[in-house]
Amino acid sequence: MSGGWFITGTDTGVGKTRIACLLLEALAREGKPAMGMKPVASGCRATGAGPRSEDAEKLLAASAGSADYTEINPYAFIPAIAPHLAARETGVEIRLEKILENFQRLQHRAPWLVVEGIGGWMVPLGENQAMADVARAVGLPAILVVGLRLGCLNHALLTAAAIRRDGVALAGWIANQIDPAMTHVEENIDALRGSIDAPLLARFPYRLPAPQGDLAPVFPHEMIMHLTSNFYVKTNERSE
Repeated sequence: MSGGWFITGTDTGVGKTRIACLLLEALAREGKPAMGMKPVASGCRATGAGPRSEDAEKLLAASAGSADYTEINPYAFIPAIAPHLAARETGVEIRLEKILENFQRLQHRAPWLVVEGIGGWMVPLGENQAMADVARAVGLPAILVVGLRLGCLNHALLTAAAIRRDGVALAGWIANQIDPAMTHVEENIDALRGSIDAPLLARFPYRLPAPQGDLAPVFPHEMIMHLTSNFYVKTNERSE
């Protein structure tokens, strides 16, 4: 049995890809090979090989194993709009079965998988289908990336409640400051600590794109050990 996590966020642009790549790199440092996956992406660029997502390419580069791009990102759309609209415009149906086929292939490539969603938890993928259905189908616990900015409390609490309602285990949450002008950051984090029934795994201050040579933030050893040692316990509890 392989393990892993589904990375979701309070909104689009809250740092899910950054967090997913840092997690992949941290797992590799701890001797736990992992591969990333971005099932659905929009806003891709056109290439001779087909649409390519910058987020998916970053995940592929940070992965410990090798895979074809289309295994990592089976649905890539050029229009920078909601995925169900992009799929409709291009005449494509996003099929959960295809996503699961790719997911299962990747499970044979590495013992750990980091699957990044698109947008937030309830982003539509088609008629009567949302990103939450992908999370449920892959059967991984979720990590919630909270983009720290005004309004994040409501977004974070609604998302955490939706994850629980949908029967997905919440492994923890990450505080990622995306607004450098946000005030009362500590008070907001304290409010979330007291309201989200899952541990705060890490927090990242606002950071401009790092010049070449600057050290990127890393996940602490203790957090990786917590996630990996508790993975099977949490998923078994959920299935009972």
